[in-house]
Amino acid sequence: MGNAARLHALVDAFVGQRVLVFGDLVLDRYILGTPKRISREAPVIILRFEEQRDVPGGAANAMANVASLGGTVLAVGAVGDDEPGRSLLEQLRQRGIDPAGISVLPDYRTVTKVRILAWGAASLRHQVARYDVEDCLPPTPATAARLEAALAAAAPQAAAAAVSDYGYGAVTAPRVAALRRALPPSALSVADSRFALTRLGPVDAATPNLEELAAAAGRTPQGDEEVAAAAEALRVSLAARFLVATRGSQGLTLVEDGLPPFHLPVYGTAQVVDVTGAGDTVLATLTLALAAGATPREAALLANLAAGVAVTKLGTATVSPGELHEAIERASFVPA
Repeated sequence: MGNAARLHALVDAFVGQRVLVFGDLVLDRYILGTPKRISREAPVIILRFEEQRDVPGGAANAMANVASLGGTVLAVGAVGDDEPGRSLLEQLRQRGIDPAGISVLPDYRTVTKVRILAWGAASLRHQVARYDVEDCLPPTPATAARLEAALAAAAPQAAAAAVSDYGYGAVTAPRVAALRRALPPSALSVADSRFALTRLGPVDAATPNLEELAAAAGRTPQGDEEVAAAAEALRVSLAARFLVATRGSQGLTLVEDGLPPFHLPVYGTAQVVDVTGAGDTVLATLTLALAAGATPREAALLANLAAGVAVTKLGTATVSPGELHEAIERASFVPA
């Protein structure tokens, strides 16, 4: 495992690394308000609207994290020809991400997750309701051709690729296979799939959370030894070089072909505010670190630190190089 000086050098090397991020794009929309009174129509709180905030979510959050850490994003995905889609594209542009590889589809609704937050003069903001606008990409030849053409154009330029599958139809096993064939020989692909990791076919690496690992294993593993065994079984089934199992408050576990399991404690447990998007942060940081030349252990350590920073922020969040440098210095498990 790299020491602090090595990790700092890797973070500095993030700048300009070209990372292809492909997957299901989501708009995370936050409606913020202050409590006004109880409604006479129903036993619910009426909020006085204060503001609306739109931020990239899903694969778009992984894109935003790669960009915030200094990488160059090669974006591939799709949005609808609608107001949320236009907002999401604008949010990506504001973060320096070129949306040329993102298809705008007239027969598709941009996936939008709307969170309603309330707060008072002496209270923190917290969710009071959420609703999701969901759709599945139309399985038409035209849609497939547009996505596959964008992948074919972007992959040869990439130093690494992140695949973010939220189950809305962008990611399929044939597209993952085509992506891997089109990447340069030295570029690794890392997959994160909410529902279908075992059906995506061979990948170079994967980042399942504990729930996804349990689904693949058929039961919830308990403790380091069981988690490592389940992760290793999944790694073998995916023909992957390594696998990073994210475990929430228990940190993460790395299993790598030919090496013993590597367990990392969580960073910053006592400061957790919101875990929304933490998995996207892990995927983005891990893939960007690999593009910069990190070993799987170094990449896993940096991803663990980045996730620990992200969960200290309210809502879908990104991490900066400065915050990651600070985490390297503060983490007790990073060798000096």
